Amino acid sequence: MSRSNKQIILLSLVLLGVLIAAYANHFNNGFHFDDSHTIIDNVHIRDIKNIPSFFSDPKMFSADPLHWGLRPLVTTTLAIDYHLAGGLNPFYFQLSTFIWYILLCVLLFFMYRNLLNSSVPQRWAGYMALATVAWYALHTANAETINYIIARSDVLSTFCIVASFLIYIAYPEKRKWYFYIIPAFLGVFAKETVLVLIIILFFYILLFEYKLSVADLLRPANFSIIFKTILKLLPILIIVAVTQFYTLSKVQAIPNVTSPLFYYMLTQSYVWLHYVITFFIPANLSADSDMTVIRNVWDDRIVLGLIFVVLMVITIFKTSAKKETRPIAFGLIWFIAALLPTSVMPFSEVTNDHRMFFPFIGLALSIVTAIGLWLTALEKQIETSAGLRVLLGACILLVLTYNVYGIRQRNKVWHDDESLWLDVTIKSPLNGRGMMNYGLTQMVKGNYTVAGEYFNNALQYLPYYNTLYINLGVLNAAINKPQEAEDNFKKAIQYGPNISDCYAYYARWLKNVGRVNDAVPMAEKALQINPYSVMSLDILLASYNQLGNWDKLQQVAQQKLSVLPDDAPAKAFLNAAKNHAPLVEIGPPATATSKPTAADYLNQSLAYYNQHDYVKSIEACRQALKLKPDYADAYSNMGAAYNMMQQWDKGREACLKALKIDPNHKLATGNLNWAKSELAKKQ
Repeated sequence: MSRSNKQIILLSLVLLGVLIAAYANHFNNGFHFDDSHTIIDNVHIRDIKNIPSFFSDPKMFSADPLHWGLRPLVTTTLAIDYHLAGGLNPFYFQLSTFIWYILLCVLLFFMYRNLLNSSVPQRWAGYMALATVAWYALHTANAETINYIIARSDVLSTFCIVASFLIYIAYPEKRKWYFYIIPAFLGVFAKETVLVLIIILFFYILLFEYKLSVADLLRPANFSIIFKTILKLLPILIIVAVTQFYTLSKVQAIPNVTSPLFYYMLTQSYVWLHYVITFFIPANLSADSDMTVIRNVWDDRIVLGLIFVVLMVITIFKTSAKKETRPIAFGLIWFIAALLPTSVMPFSEVTNDHRMFFPFIGLALSIVTAIGLWLTALEKQIETSAGLRVLLGACILLVLTYNVYGIRQRNKVWHDDESLWLDVTIKSPLNGRGMMNYGLTQMVKGNYTVAGEYFNNALQYLPYYNTLYINLGVLNAAINKPQEAEDNFKKAIQYGPNISDCYAYYARWLKNVGRVNDAVPMAEKALQINPYSVMSLDILLASYNQLGNWDKLQQVAQQKLSVLPDDAPAKAFLNAAKNHAPLVEIGPPATATSKPTAADYLNQSLAYYNQHDYVKSIEACRQALKLKPDYADAYSNMGAAYNMMQQWDKGREACLKALKIDPNHKLATGNLNWAKSELAKKQ
C-alpha cells in the first residue's frame, strides 16, 4: 500500500470520528412535523409483517390521507426501526438515518476520486476527493436533513442515485449486465428524484467519455453522439420512468402544490443563489422558512437570481471546455439538475433547507475542484513556504470547525418541538405555521396564555388554516370556554371539509362534554375520510359502548383490530359487544368492567396514551398497580407516559420497576434507554 493511500485511510478514520462527534448530540432528538403522520400516528409501521404491502398500498405511508403515496423503501426502514426499538424510541430512528448517511459519504469518496482522476494530478485526486467528502459530510445545512427523520427519503434516494452513478462510471466493462440500474430502481421507492440521474449520466458520458464541452453539444456534427448517448441510457430511463409512473399512479394528488408556476419558477432563481450562499455561510437555517413567492419580476431578488443563473451557465460552458476544469462544470450541472424537481413543481414552500442535501454533492465537487486546481498551481510556493502551509491548514480547520459547531447547534435546535419551533419563530417571524406549532408546545405544558398569544398571531398569516382552528378549539376547551371551543372546531371543518382531523377533534370534544349522540356522526365522518384514524376509532368505541350499540361496537372493534391486532382496548370492547355488557367508564375512553380488573385499567391506560392524555394514562396505571402490585406492563406503560411528558427521572424509575419484575420486558428496556439518554445530556 502506498504512503498516500495510508494517509487517506488515516484521514478518513479521523473524518469519521469527527462526523460522529459532530452528531453525537442528535441521536435522541425527537419526532417533528411530518414525522407525526408518517411515523408517530402511522399504525402500519408497527407491524413488520406489513412490509410487502408498503410497495402496493399508498395508505400505509401516512396516517394523513392528504399524504398517502408510495415511498415504500422509506416506510420499510421505519418499520424496521420501530421493530428494533420496540416502539417509538427516536434513538433507533436517528441512528438508522445516520448509518445511511455514513454509507453515502463512503460512496461519495470513490465517486469524487473517479471523477477527479482524469482531471487533476493523480497523486492529489484522493486528497481532493476526501476534502470534498469532508466539506459535504460536515456541512451544517445537512443537519436539517439528518435530524428530520422523515427526510430520510432524501438520504435514501440520494444514496441510490450515487450508487447507480458510481457503478456506471467505475465499472464500464460491466454495463452490459445493467447492474447500475438496480440501485436507481430501488431509489424510486424512496423519493421522486431519481429521474435526475438520467440527466447526470447524460452529461457525464458526453463530458468525460466523449470529452465534449457543453458548447460542442450545440454543434450539428455532434448530434449523432447525443443520439448514441440517449440510446445508451434508454434501458435505465425506461426502468426508472415505468417504476416512477407506477408509484405516482398510486397518488391522487401531490400535496402542497399551490403556488403560481410562473412566479414560483422566477423565485427559484433567487432560491438557487440563496442555496449557494448558504453553502459558504450556513447561517440562519430554519426548519420552516417564511419566504413566499415573489410576484414582482423587477424585484431586486429576482434580478440578482437571474443574473446568478446566467453567470452559472456561462461558468459551465467555460469550464466544460478544458479537461482539468470539467469536474467544475459537471458539479454545477449536478447542482442544477438536482434542484429541478423542486424548481419546476410549484410547491407552497418556496424553499426548504433539506432540499440542499442532494444538490450540494455537485456544488461541493465544483468548489473543491476549483480550490484544488488553484492550490496545485501554487504547489511549489506551498512546498517552500511554511507560512503558506500553516495558512492553508488554518483555513481548512476553520471551515470544518465552523460547520461542526453549526451542526451541534442545529442538533440542539432539533432536540424537541419547543426548541425547534421557537427557533422557527425567530428565524422565520412571518411564518404562521411556526407560530402555531410553538404555541402548541406551550399549550401541552399548560401555558395557555402564551399559547393563545401565538395562535392569535398565527391567525394574521393563516386566517383559513384548519389545523390552527383545531388547536384554538382544544385551547378554549382546556380553559373552559365551551362556546369558543365549538366555534373554532366548526371553523376547522369549514376550512378543511375533507380533513379527517377536523371532525375527529370535534368529535373528541363532543364526547368529553357528554354530547355522545353528536360525537358519533363527527367521528364516523372522520373515519370515512381516514379509515386508519386511531382517534376516531377510540371515540366510536367509547361512544357505542356508552350507547349500547353492540353491533356497531363490534364492527369498530374489529376494524381497529384489523389495523392493530394486539390492541388491548379494542379486544376489551369486542368482548363487551359480544356479551352485551357495557364497559364502565372511568373517563373517556371506557375500558374497565363494572368490577374493574388490573388488565382493565391497563387497557384504559393504553387508550389514554394513544390519545396523548399521558396524565390520565399514568393514573390508570396506578389503579392497575393497586390491584396487581407486580404488574410489569403497568410500570412500563407508566414509564412511557412519563417519557412523553419529558419527566425522565420518573420515566426511568417506572421502567426500572418493570424490569425488576420482568428483566426481559422489551418495551420497558427501550423506554429506560430513552430516559437514560435524555438524563445523560442534562449532566
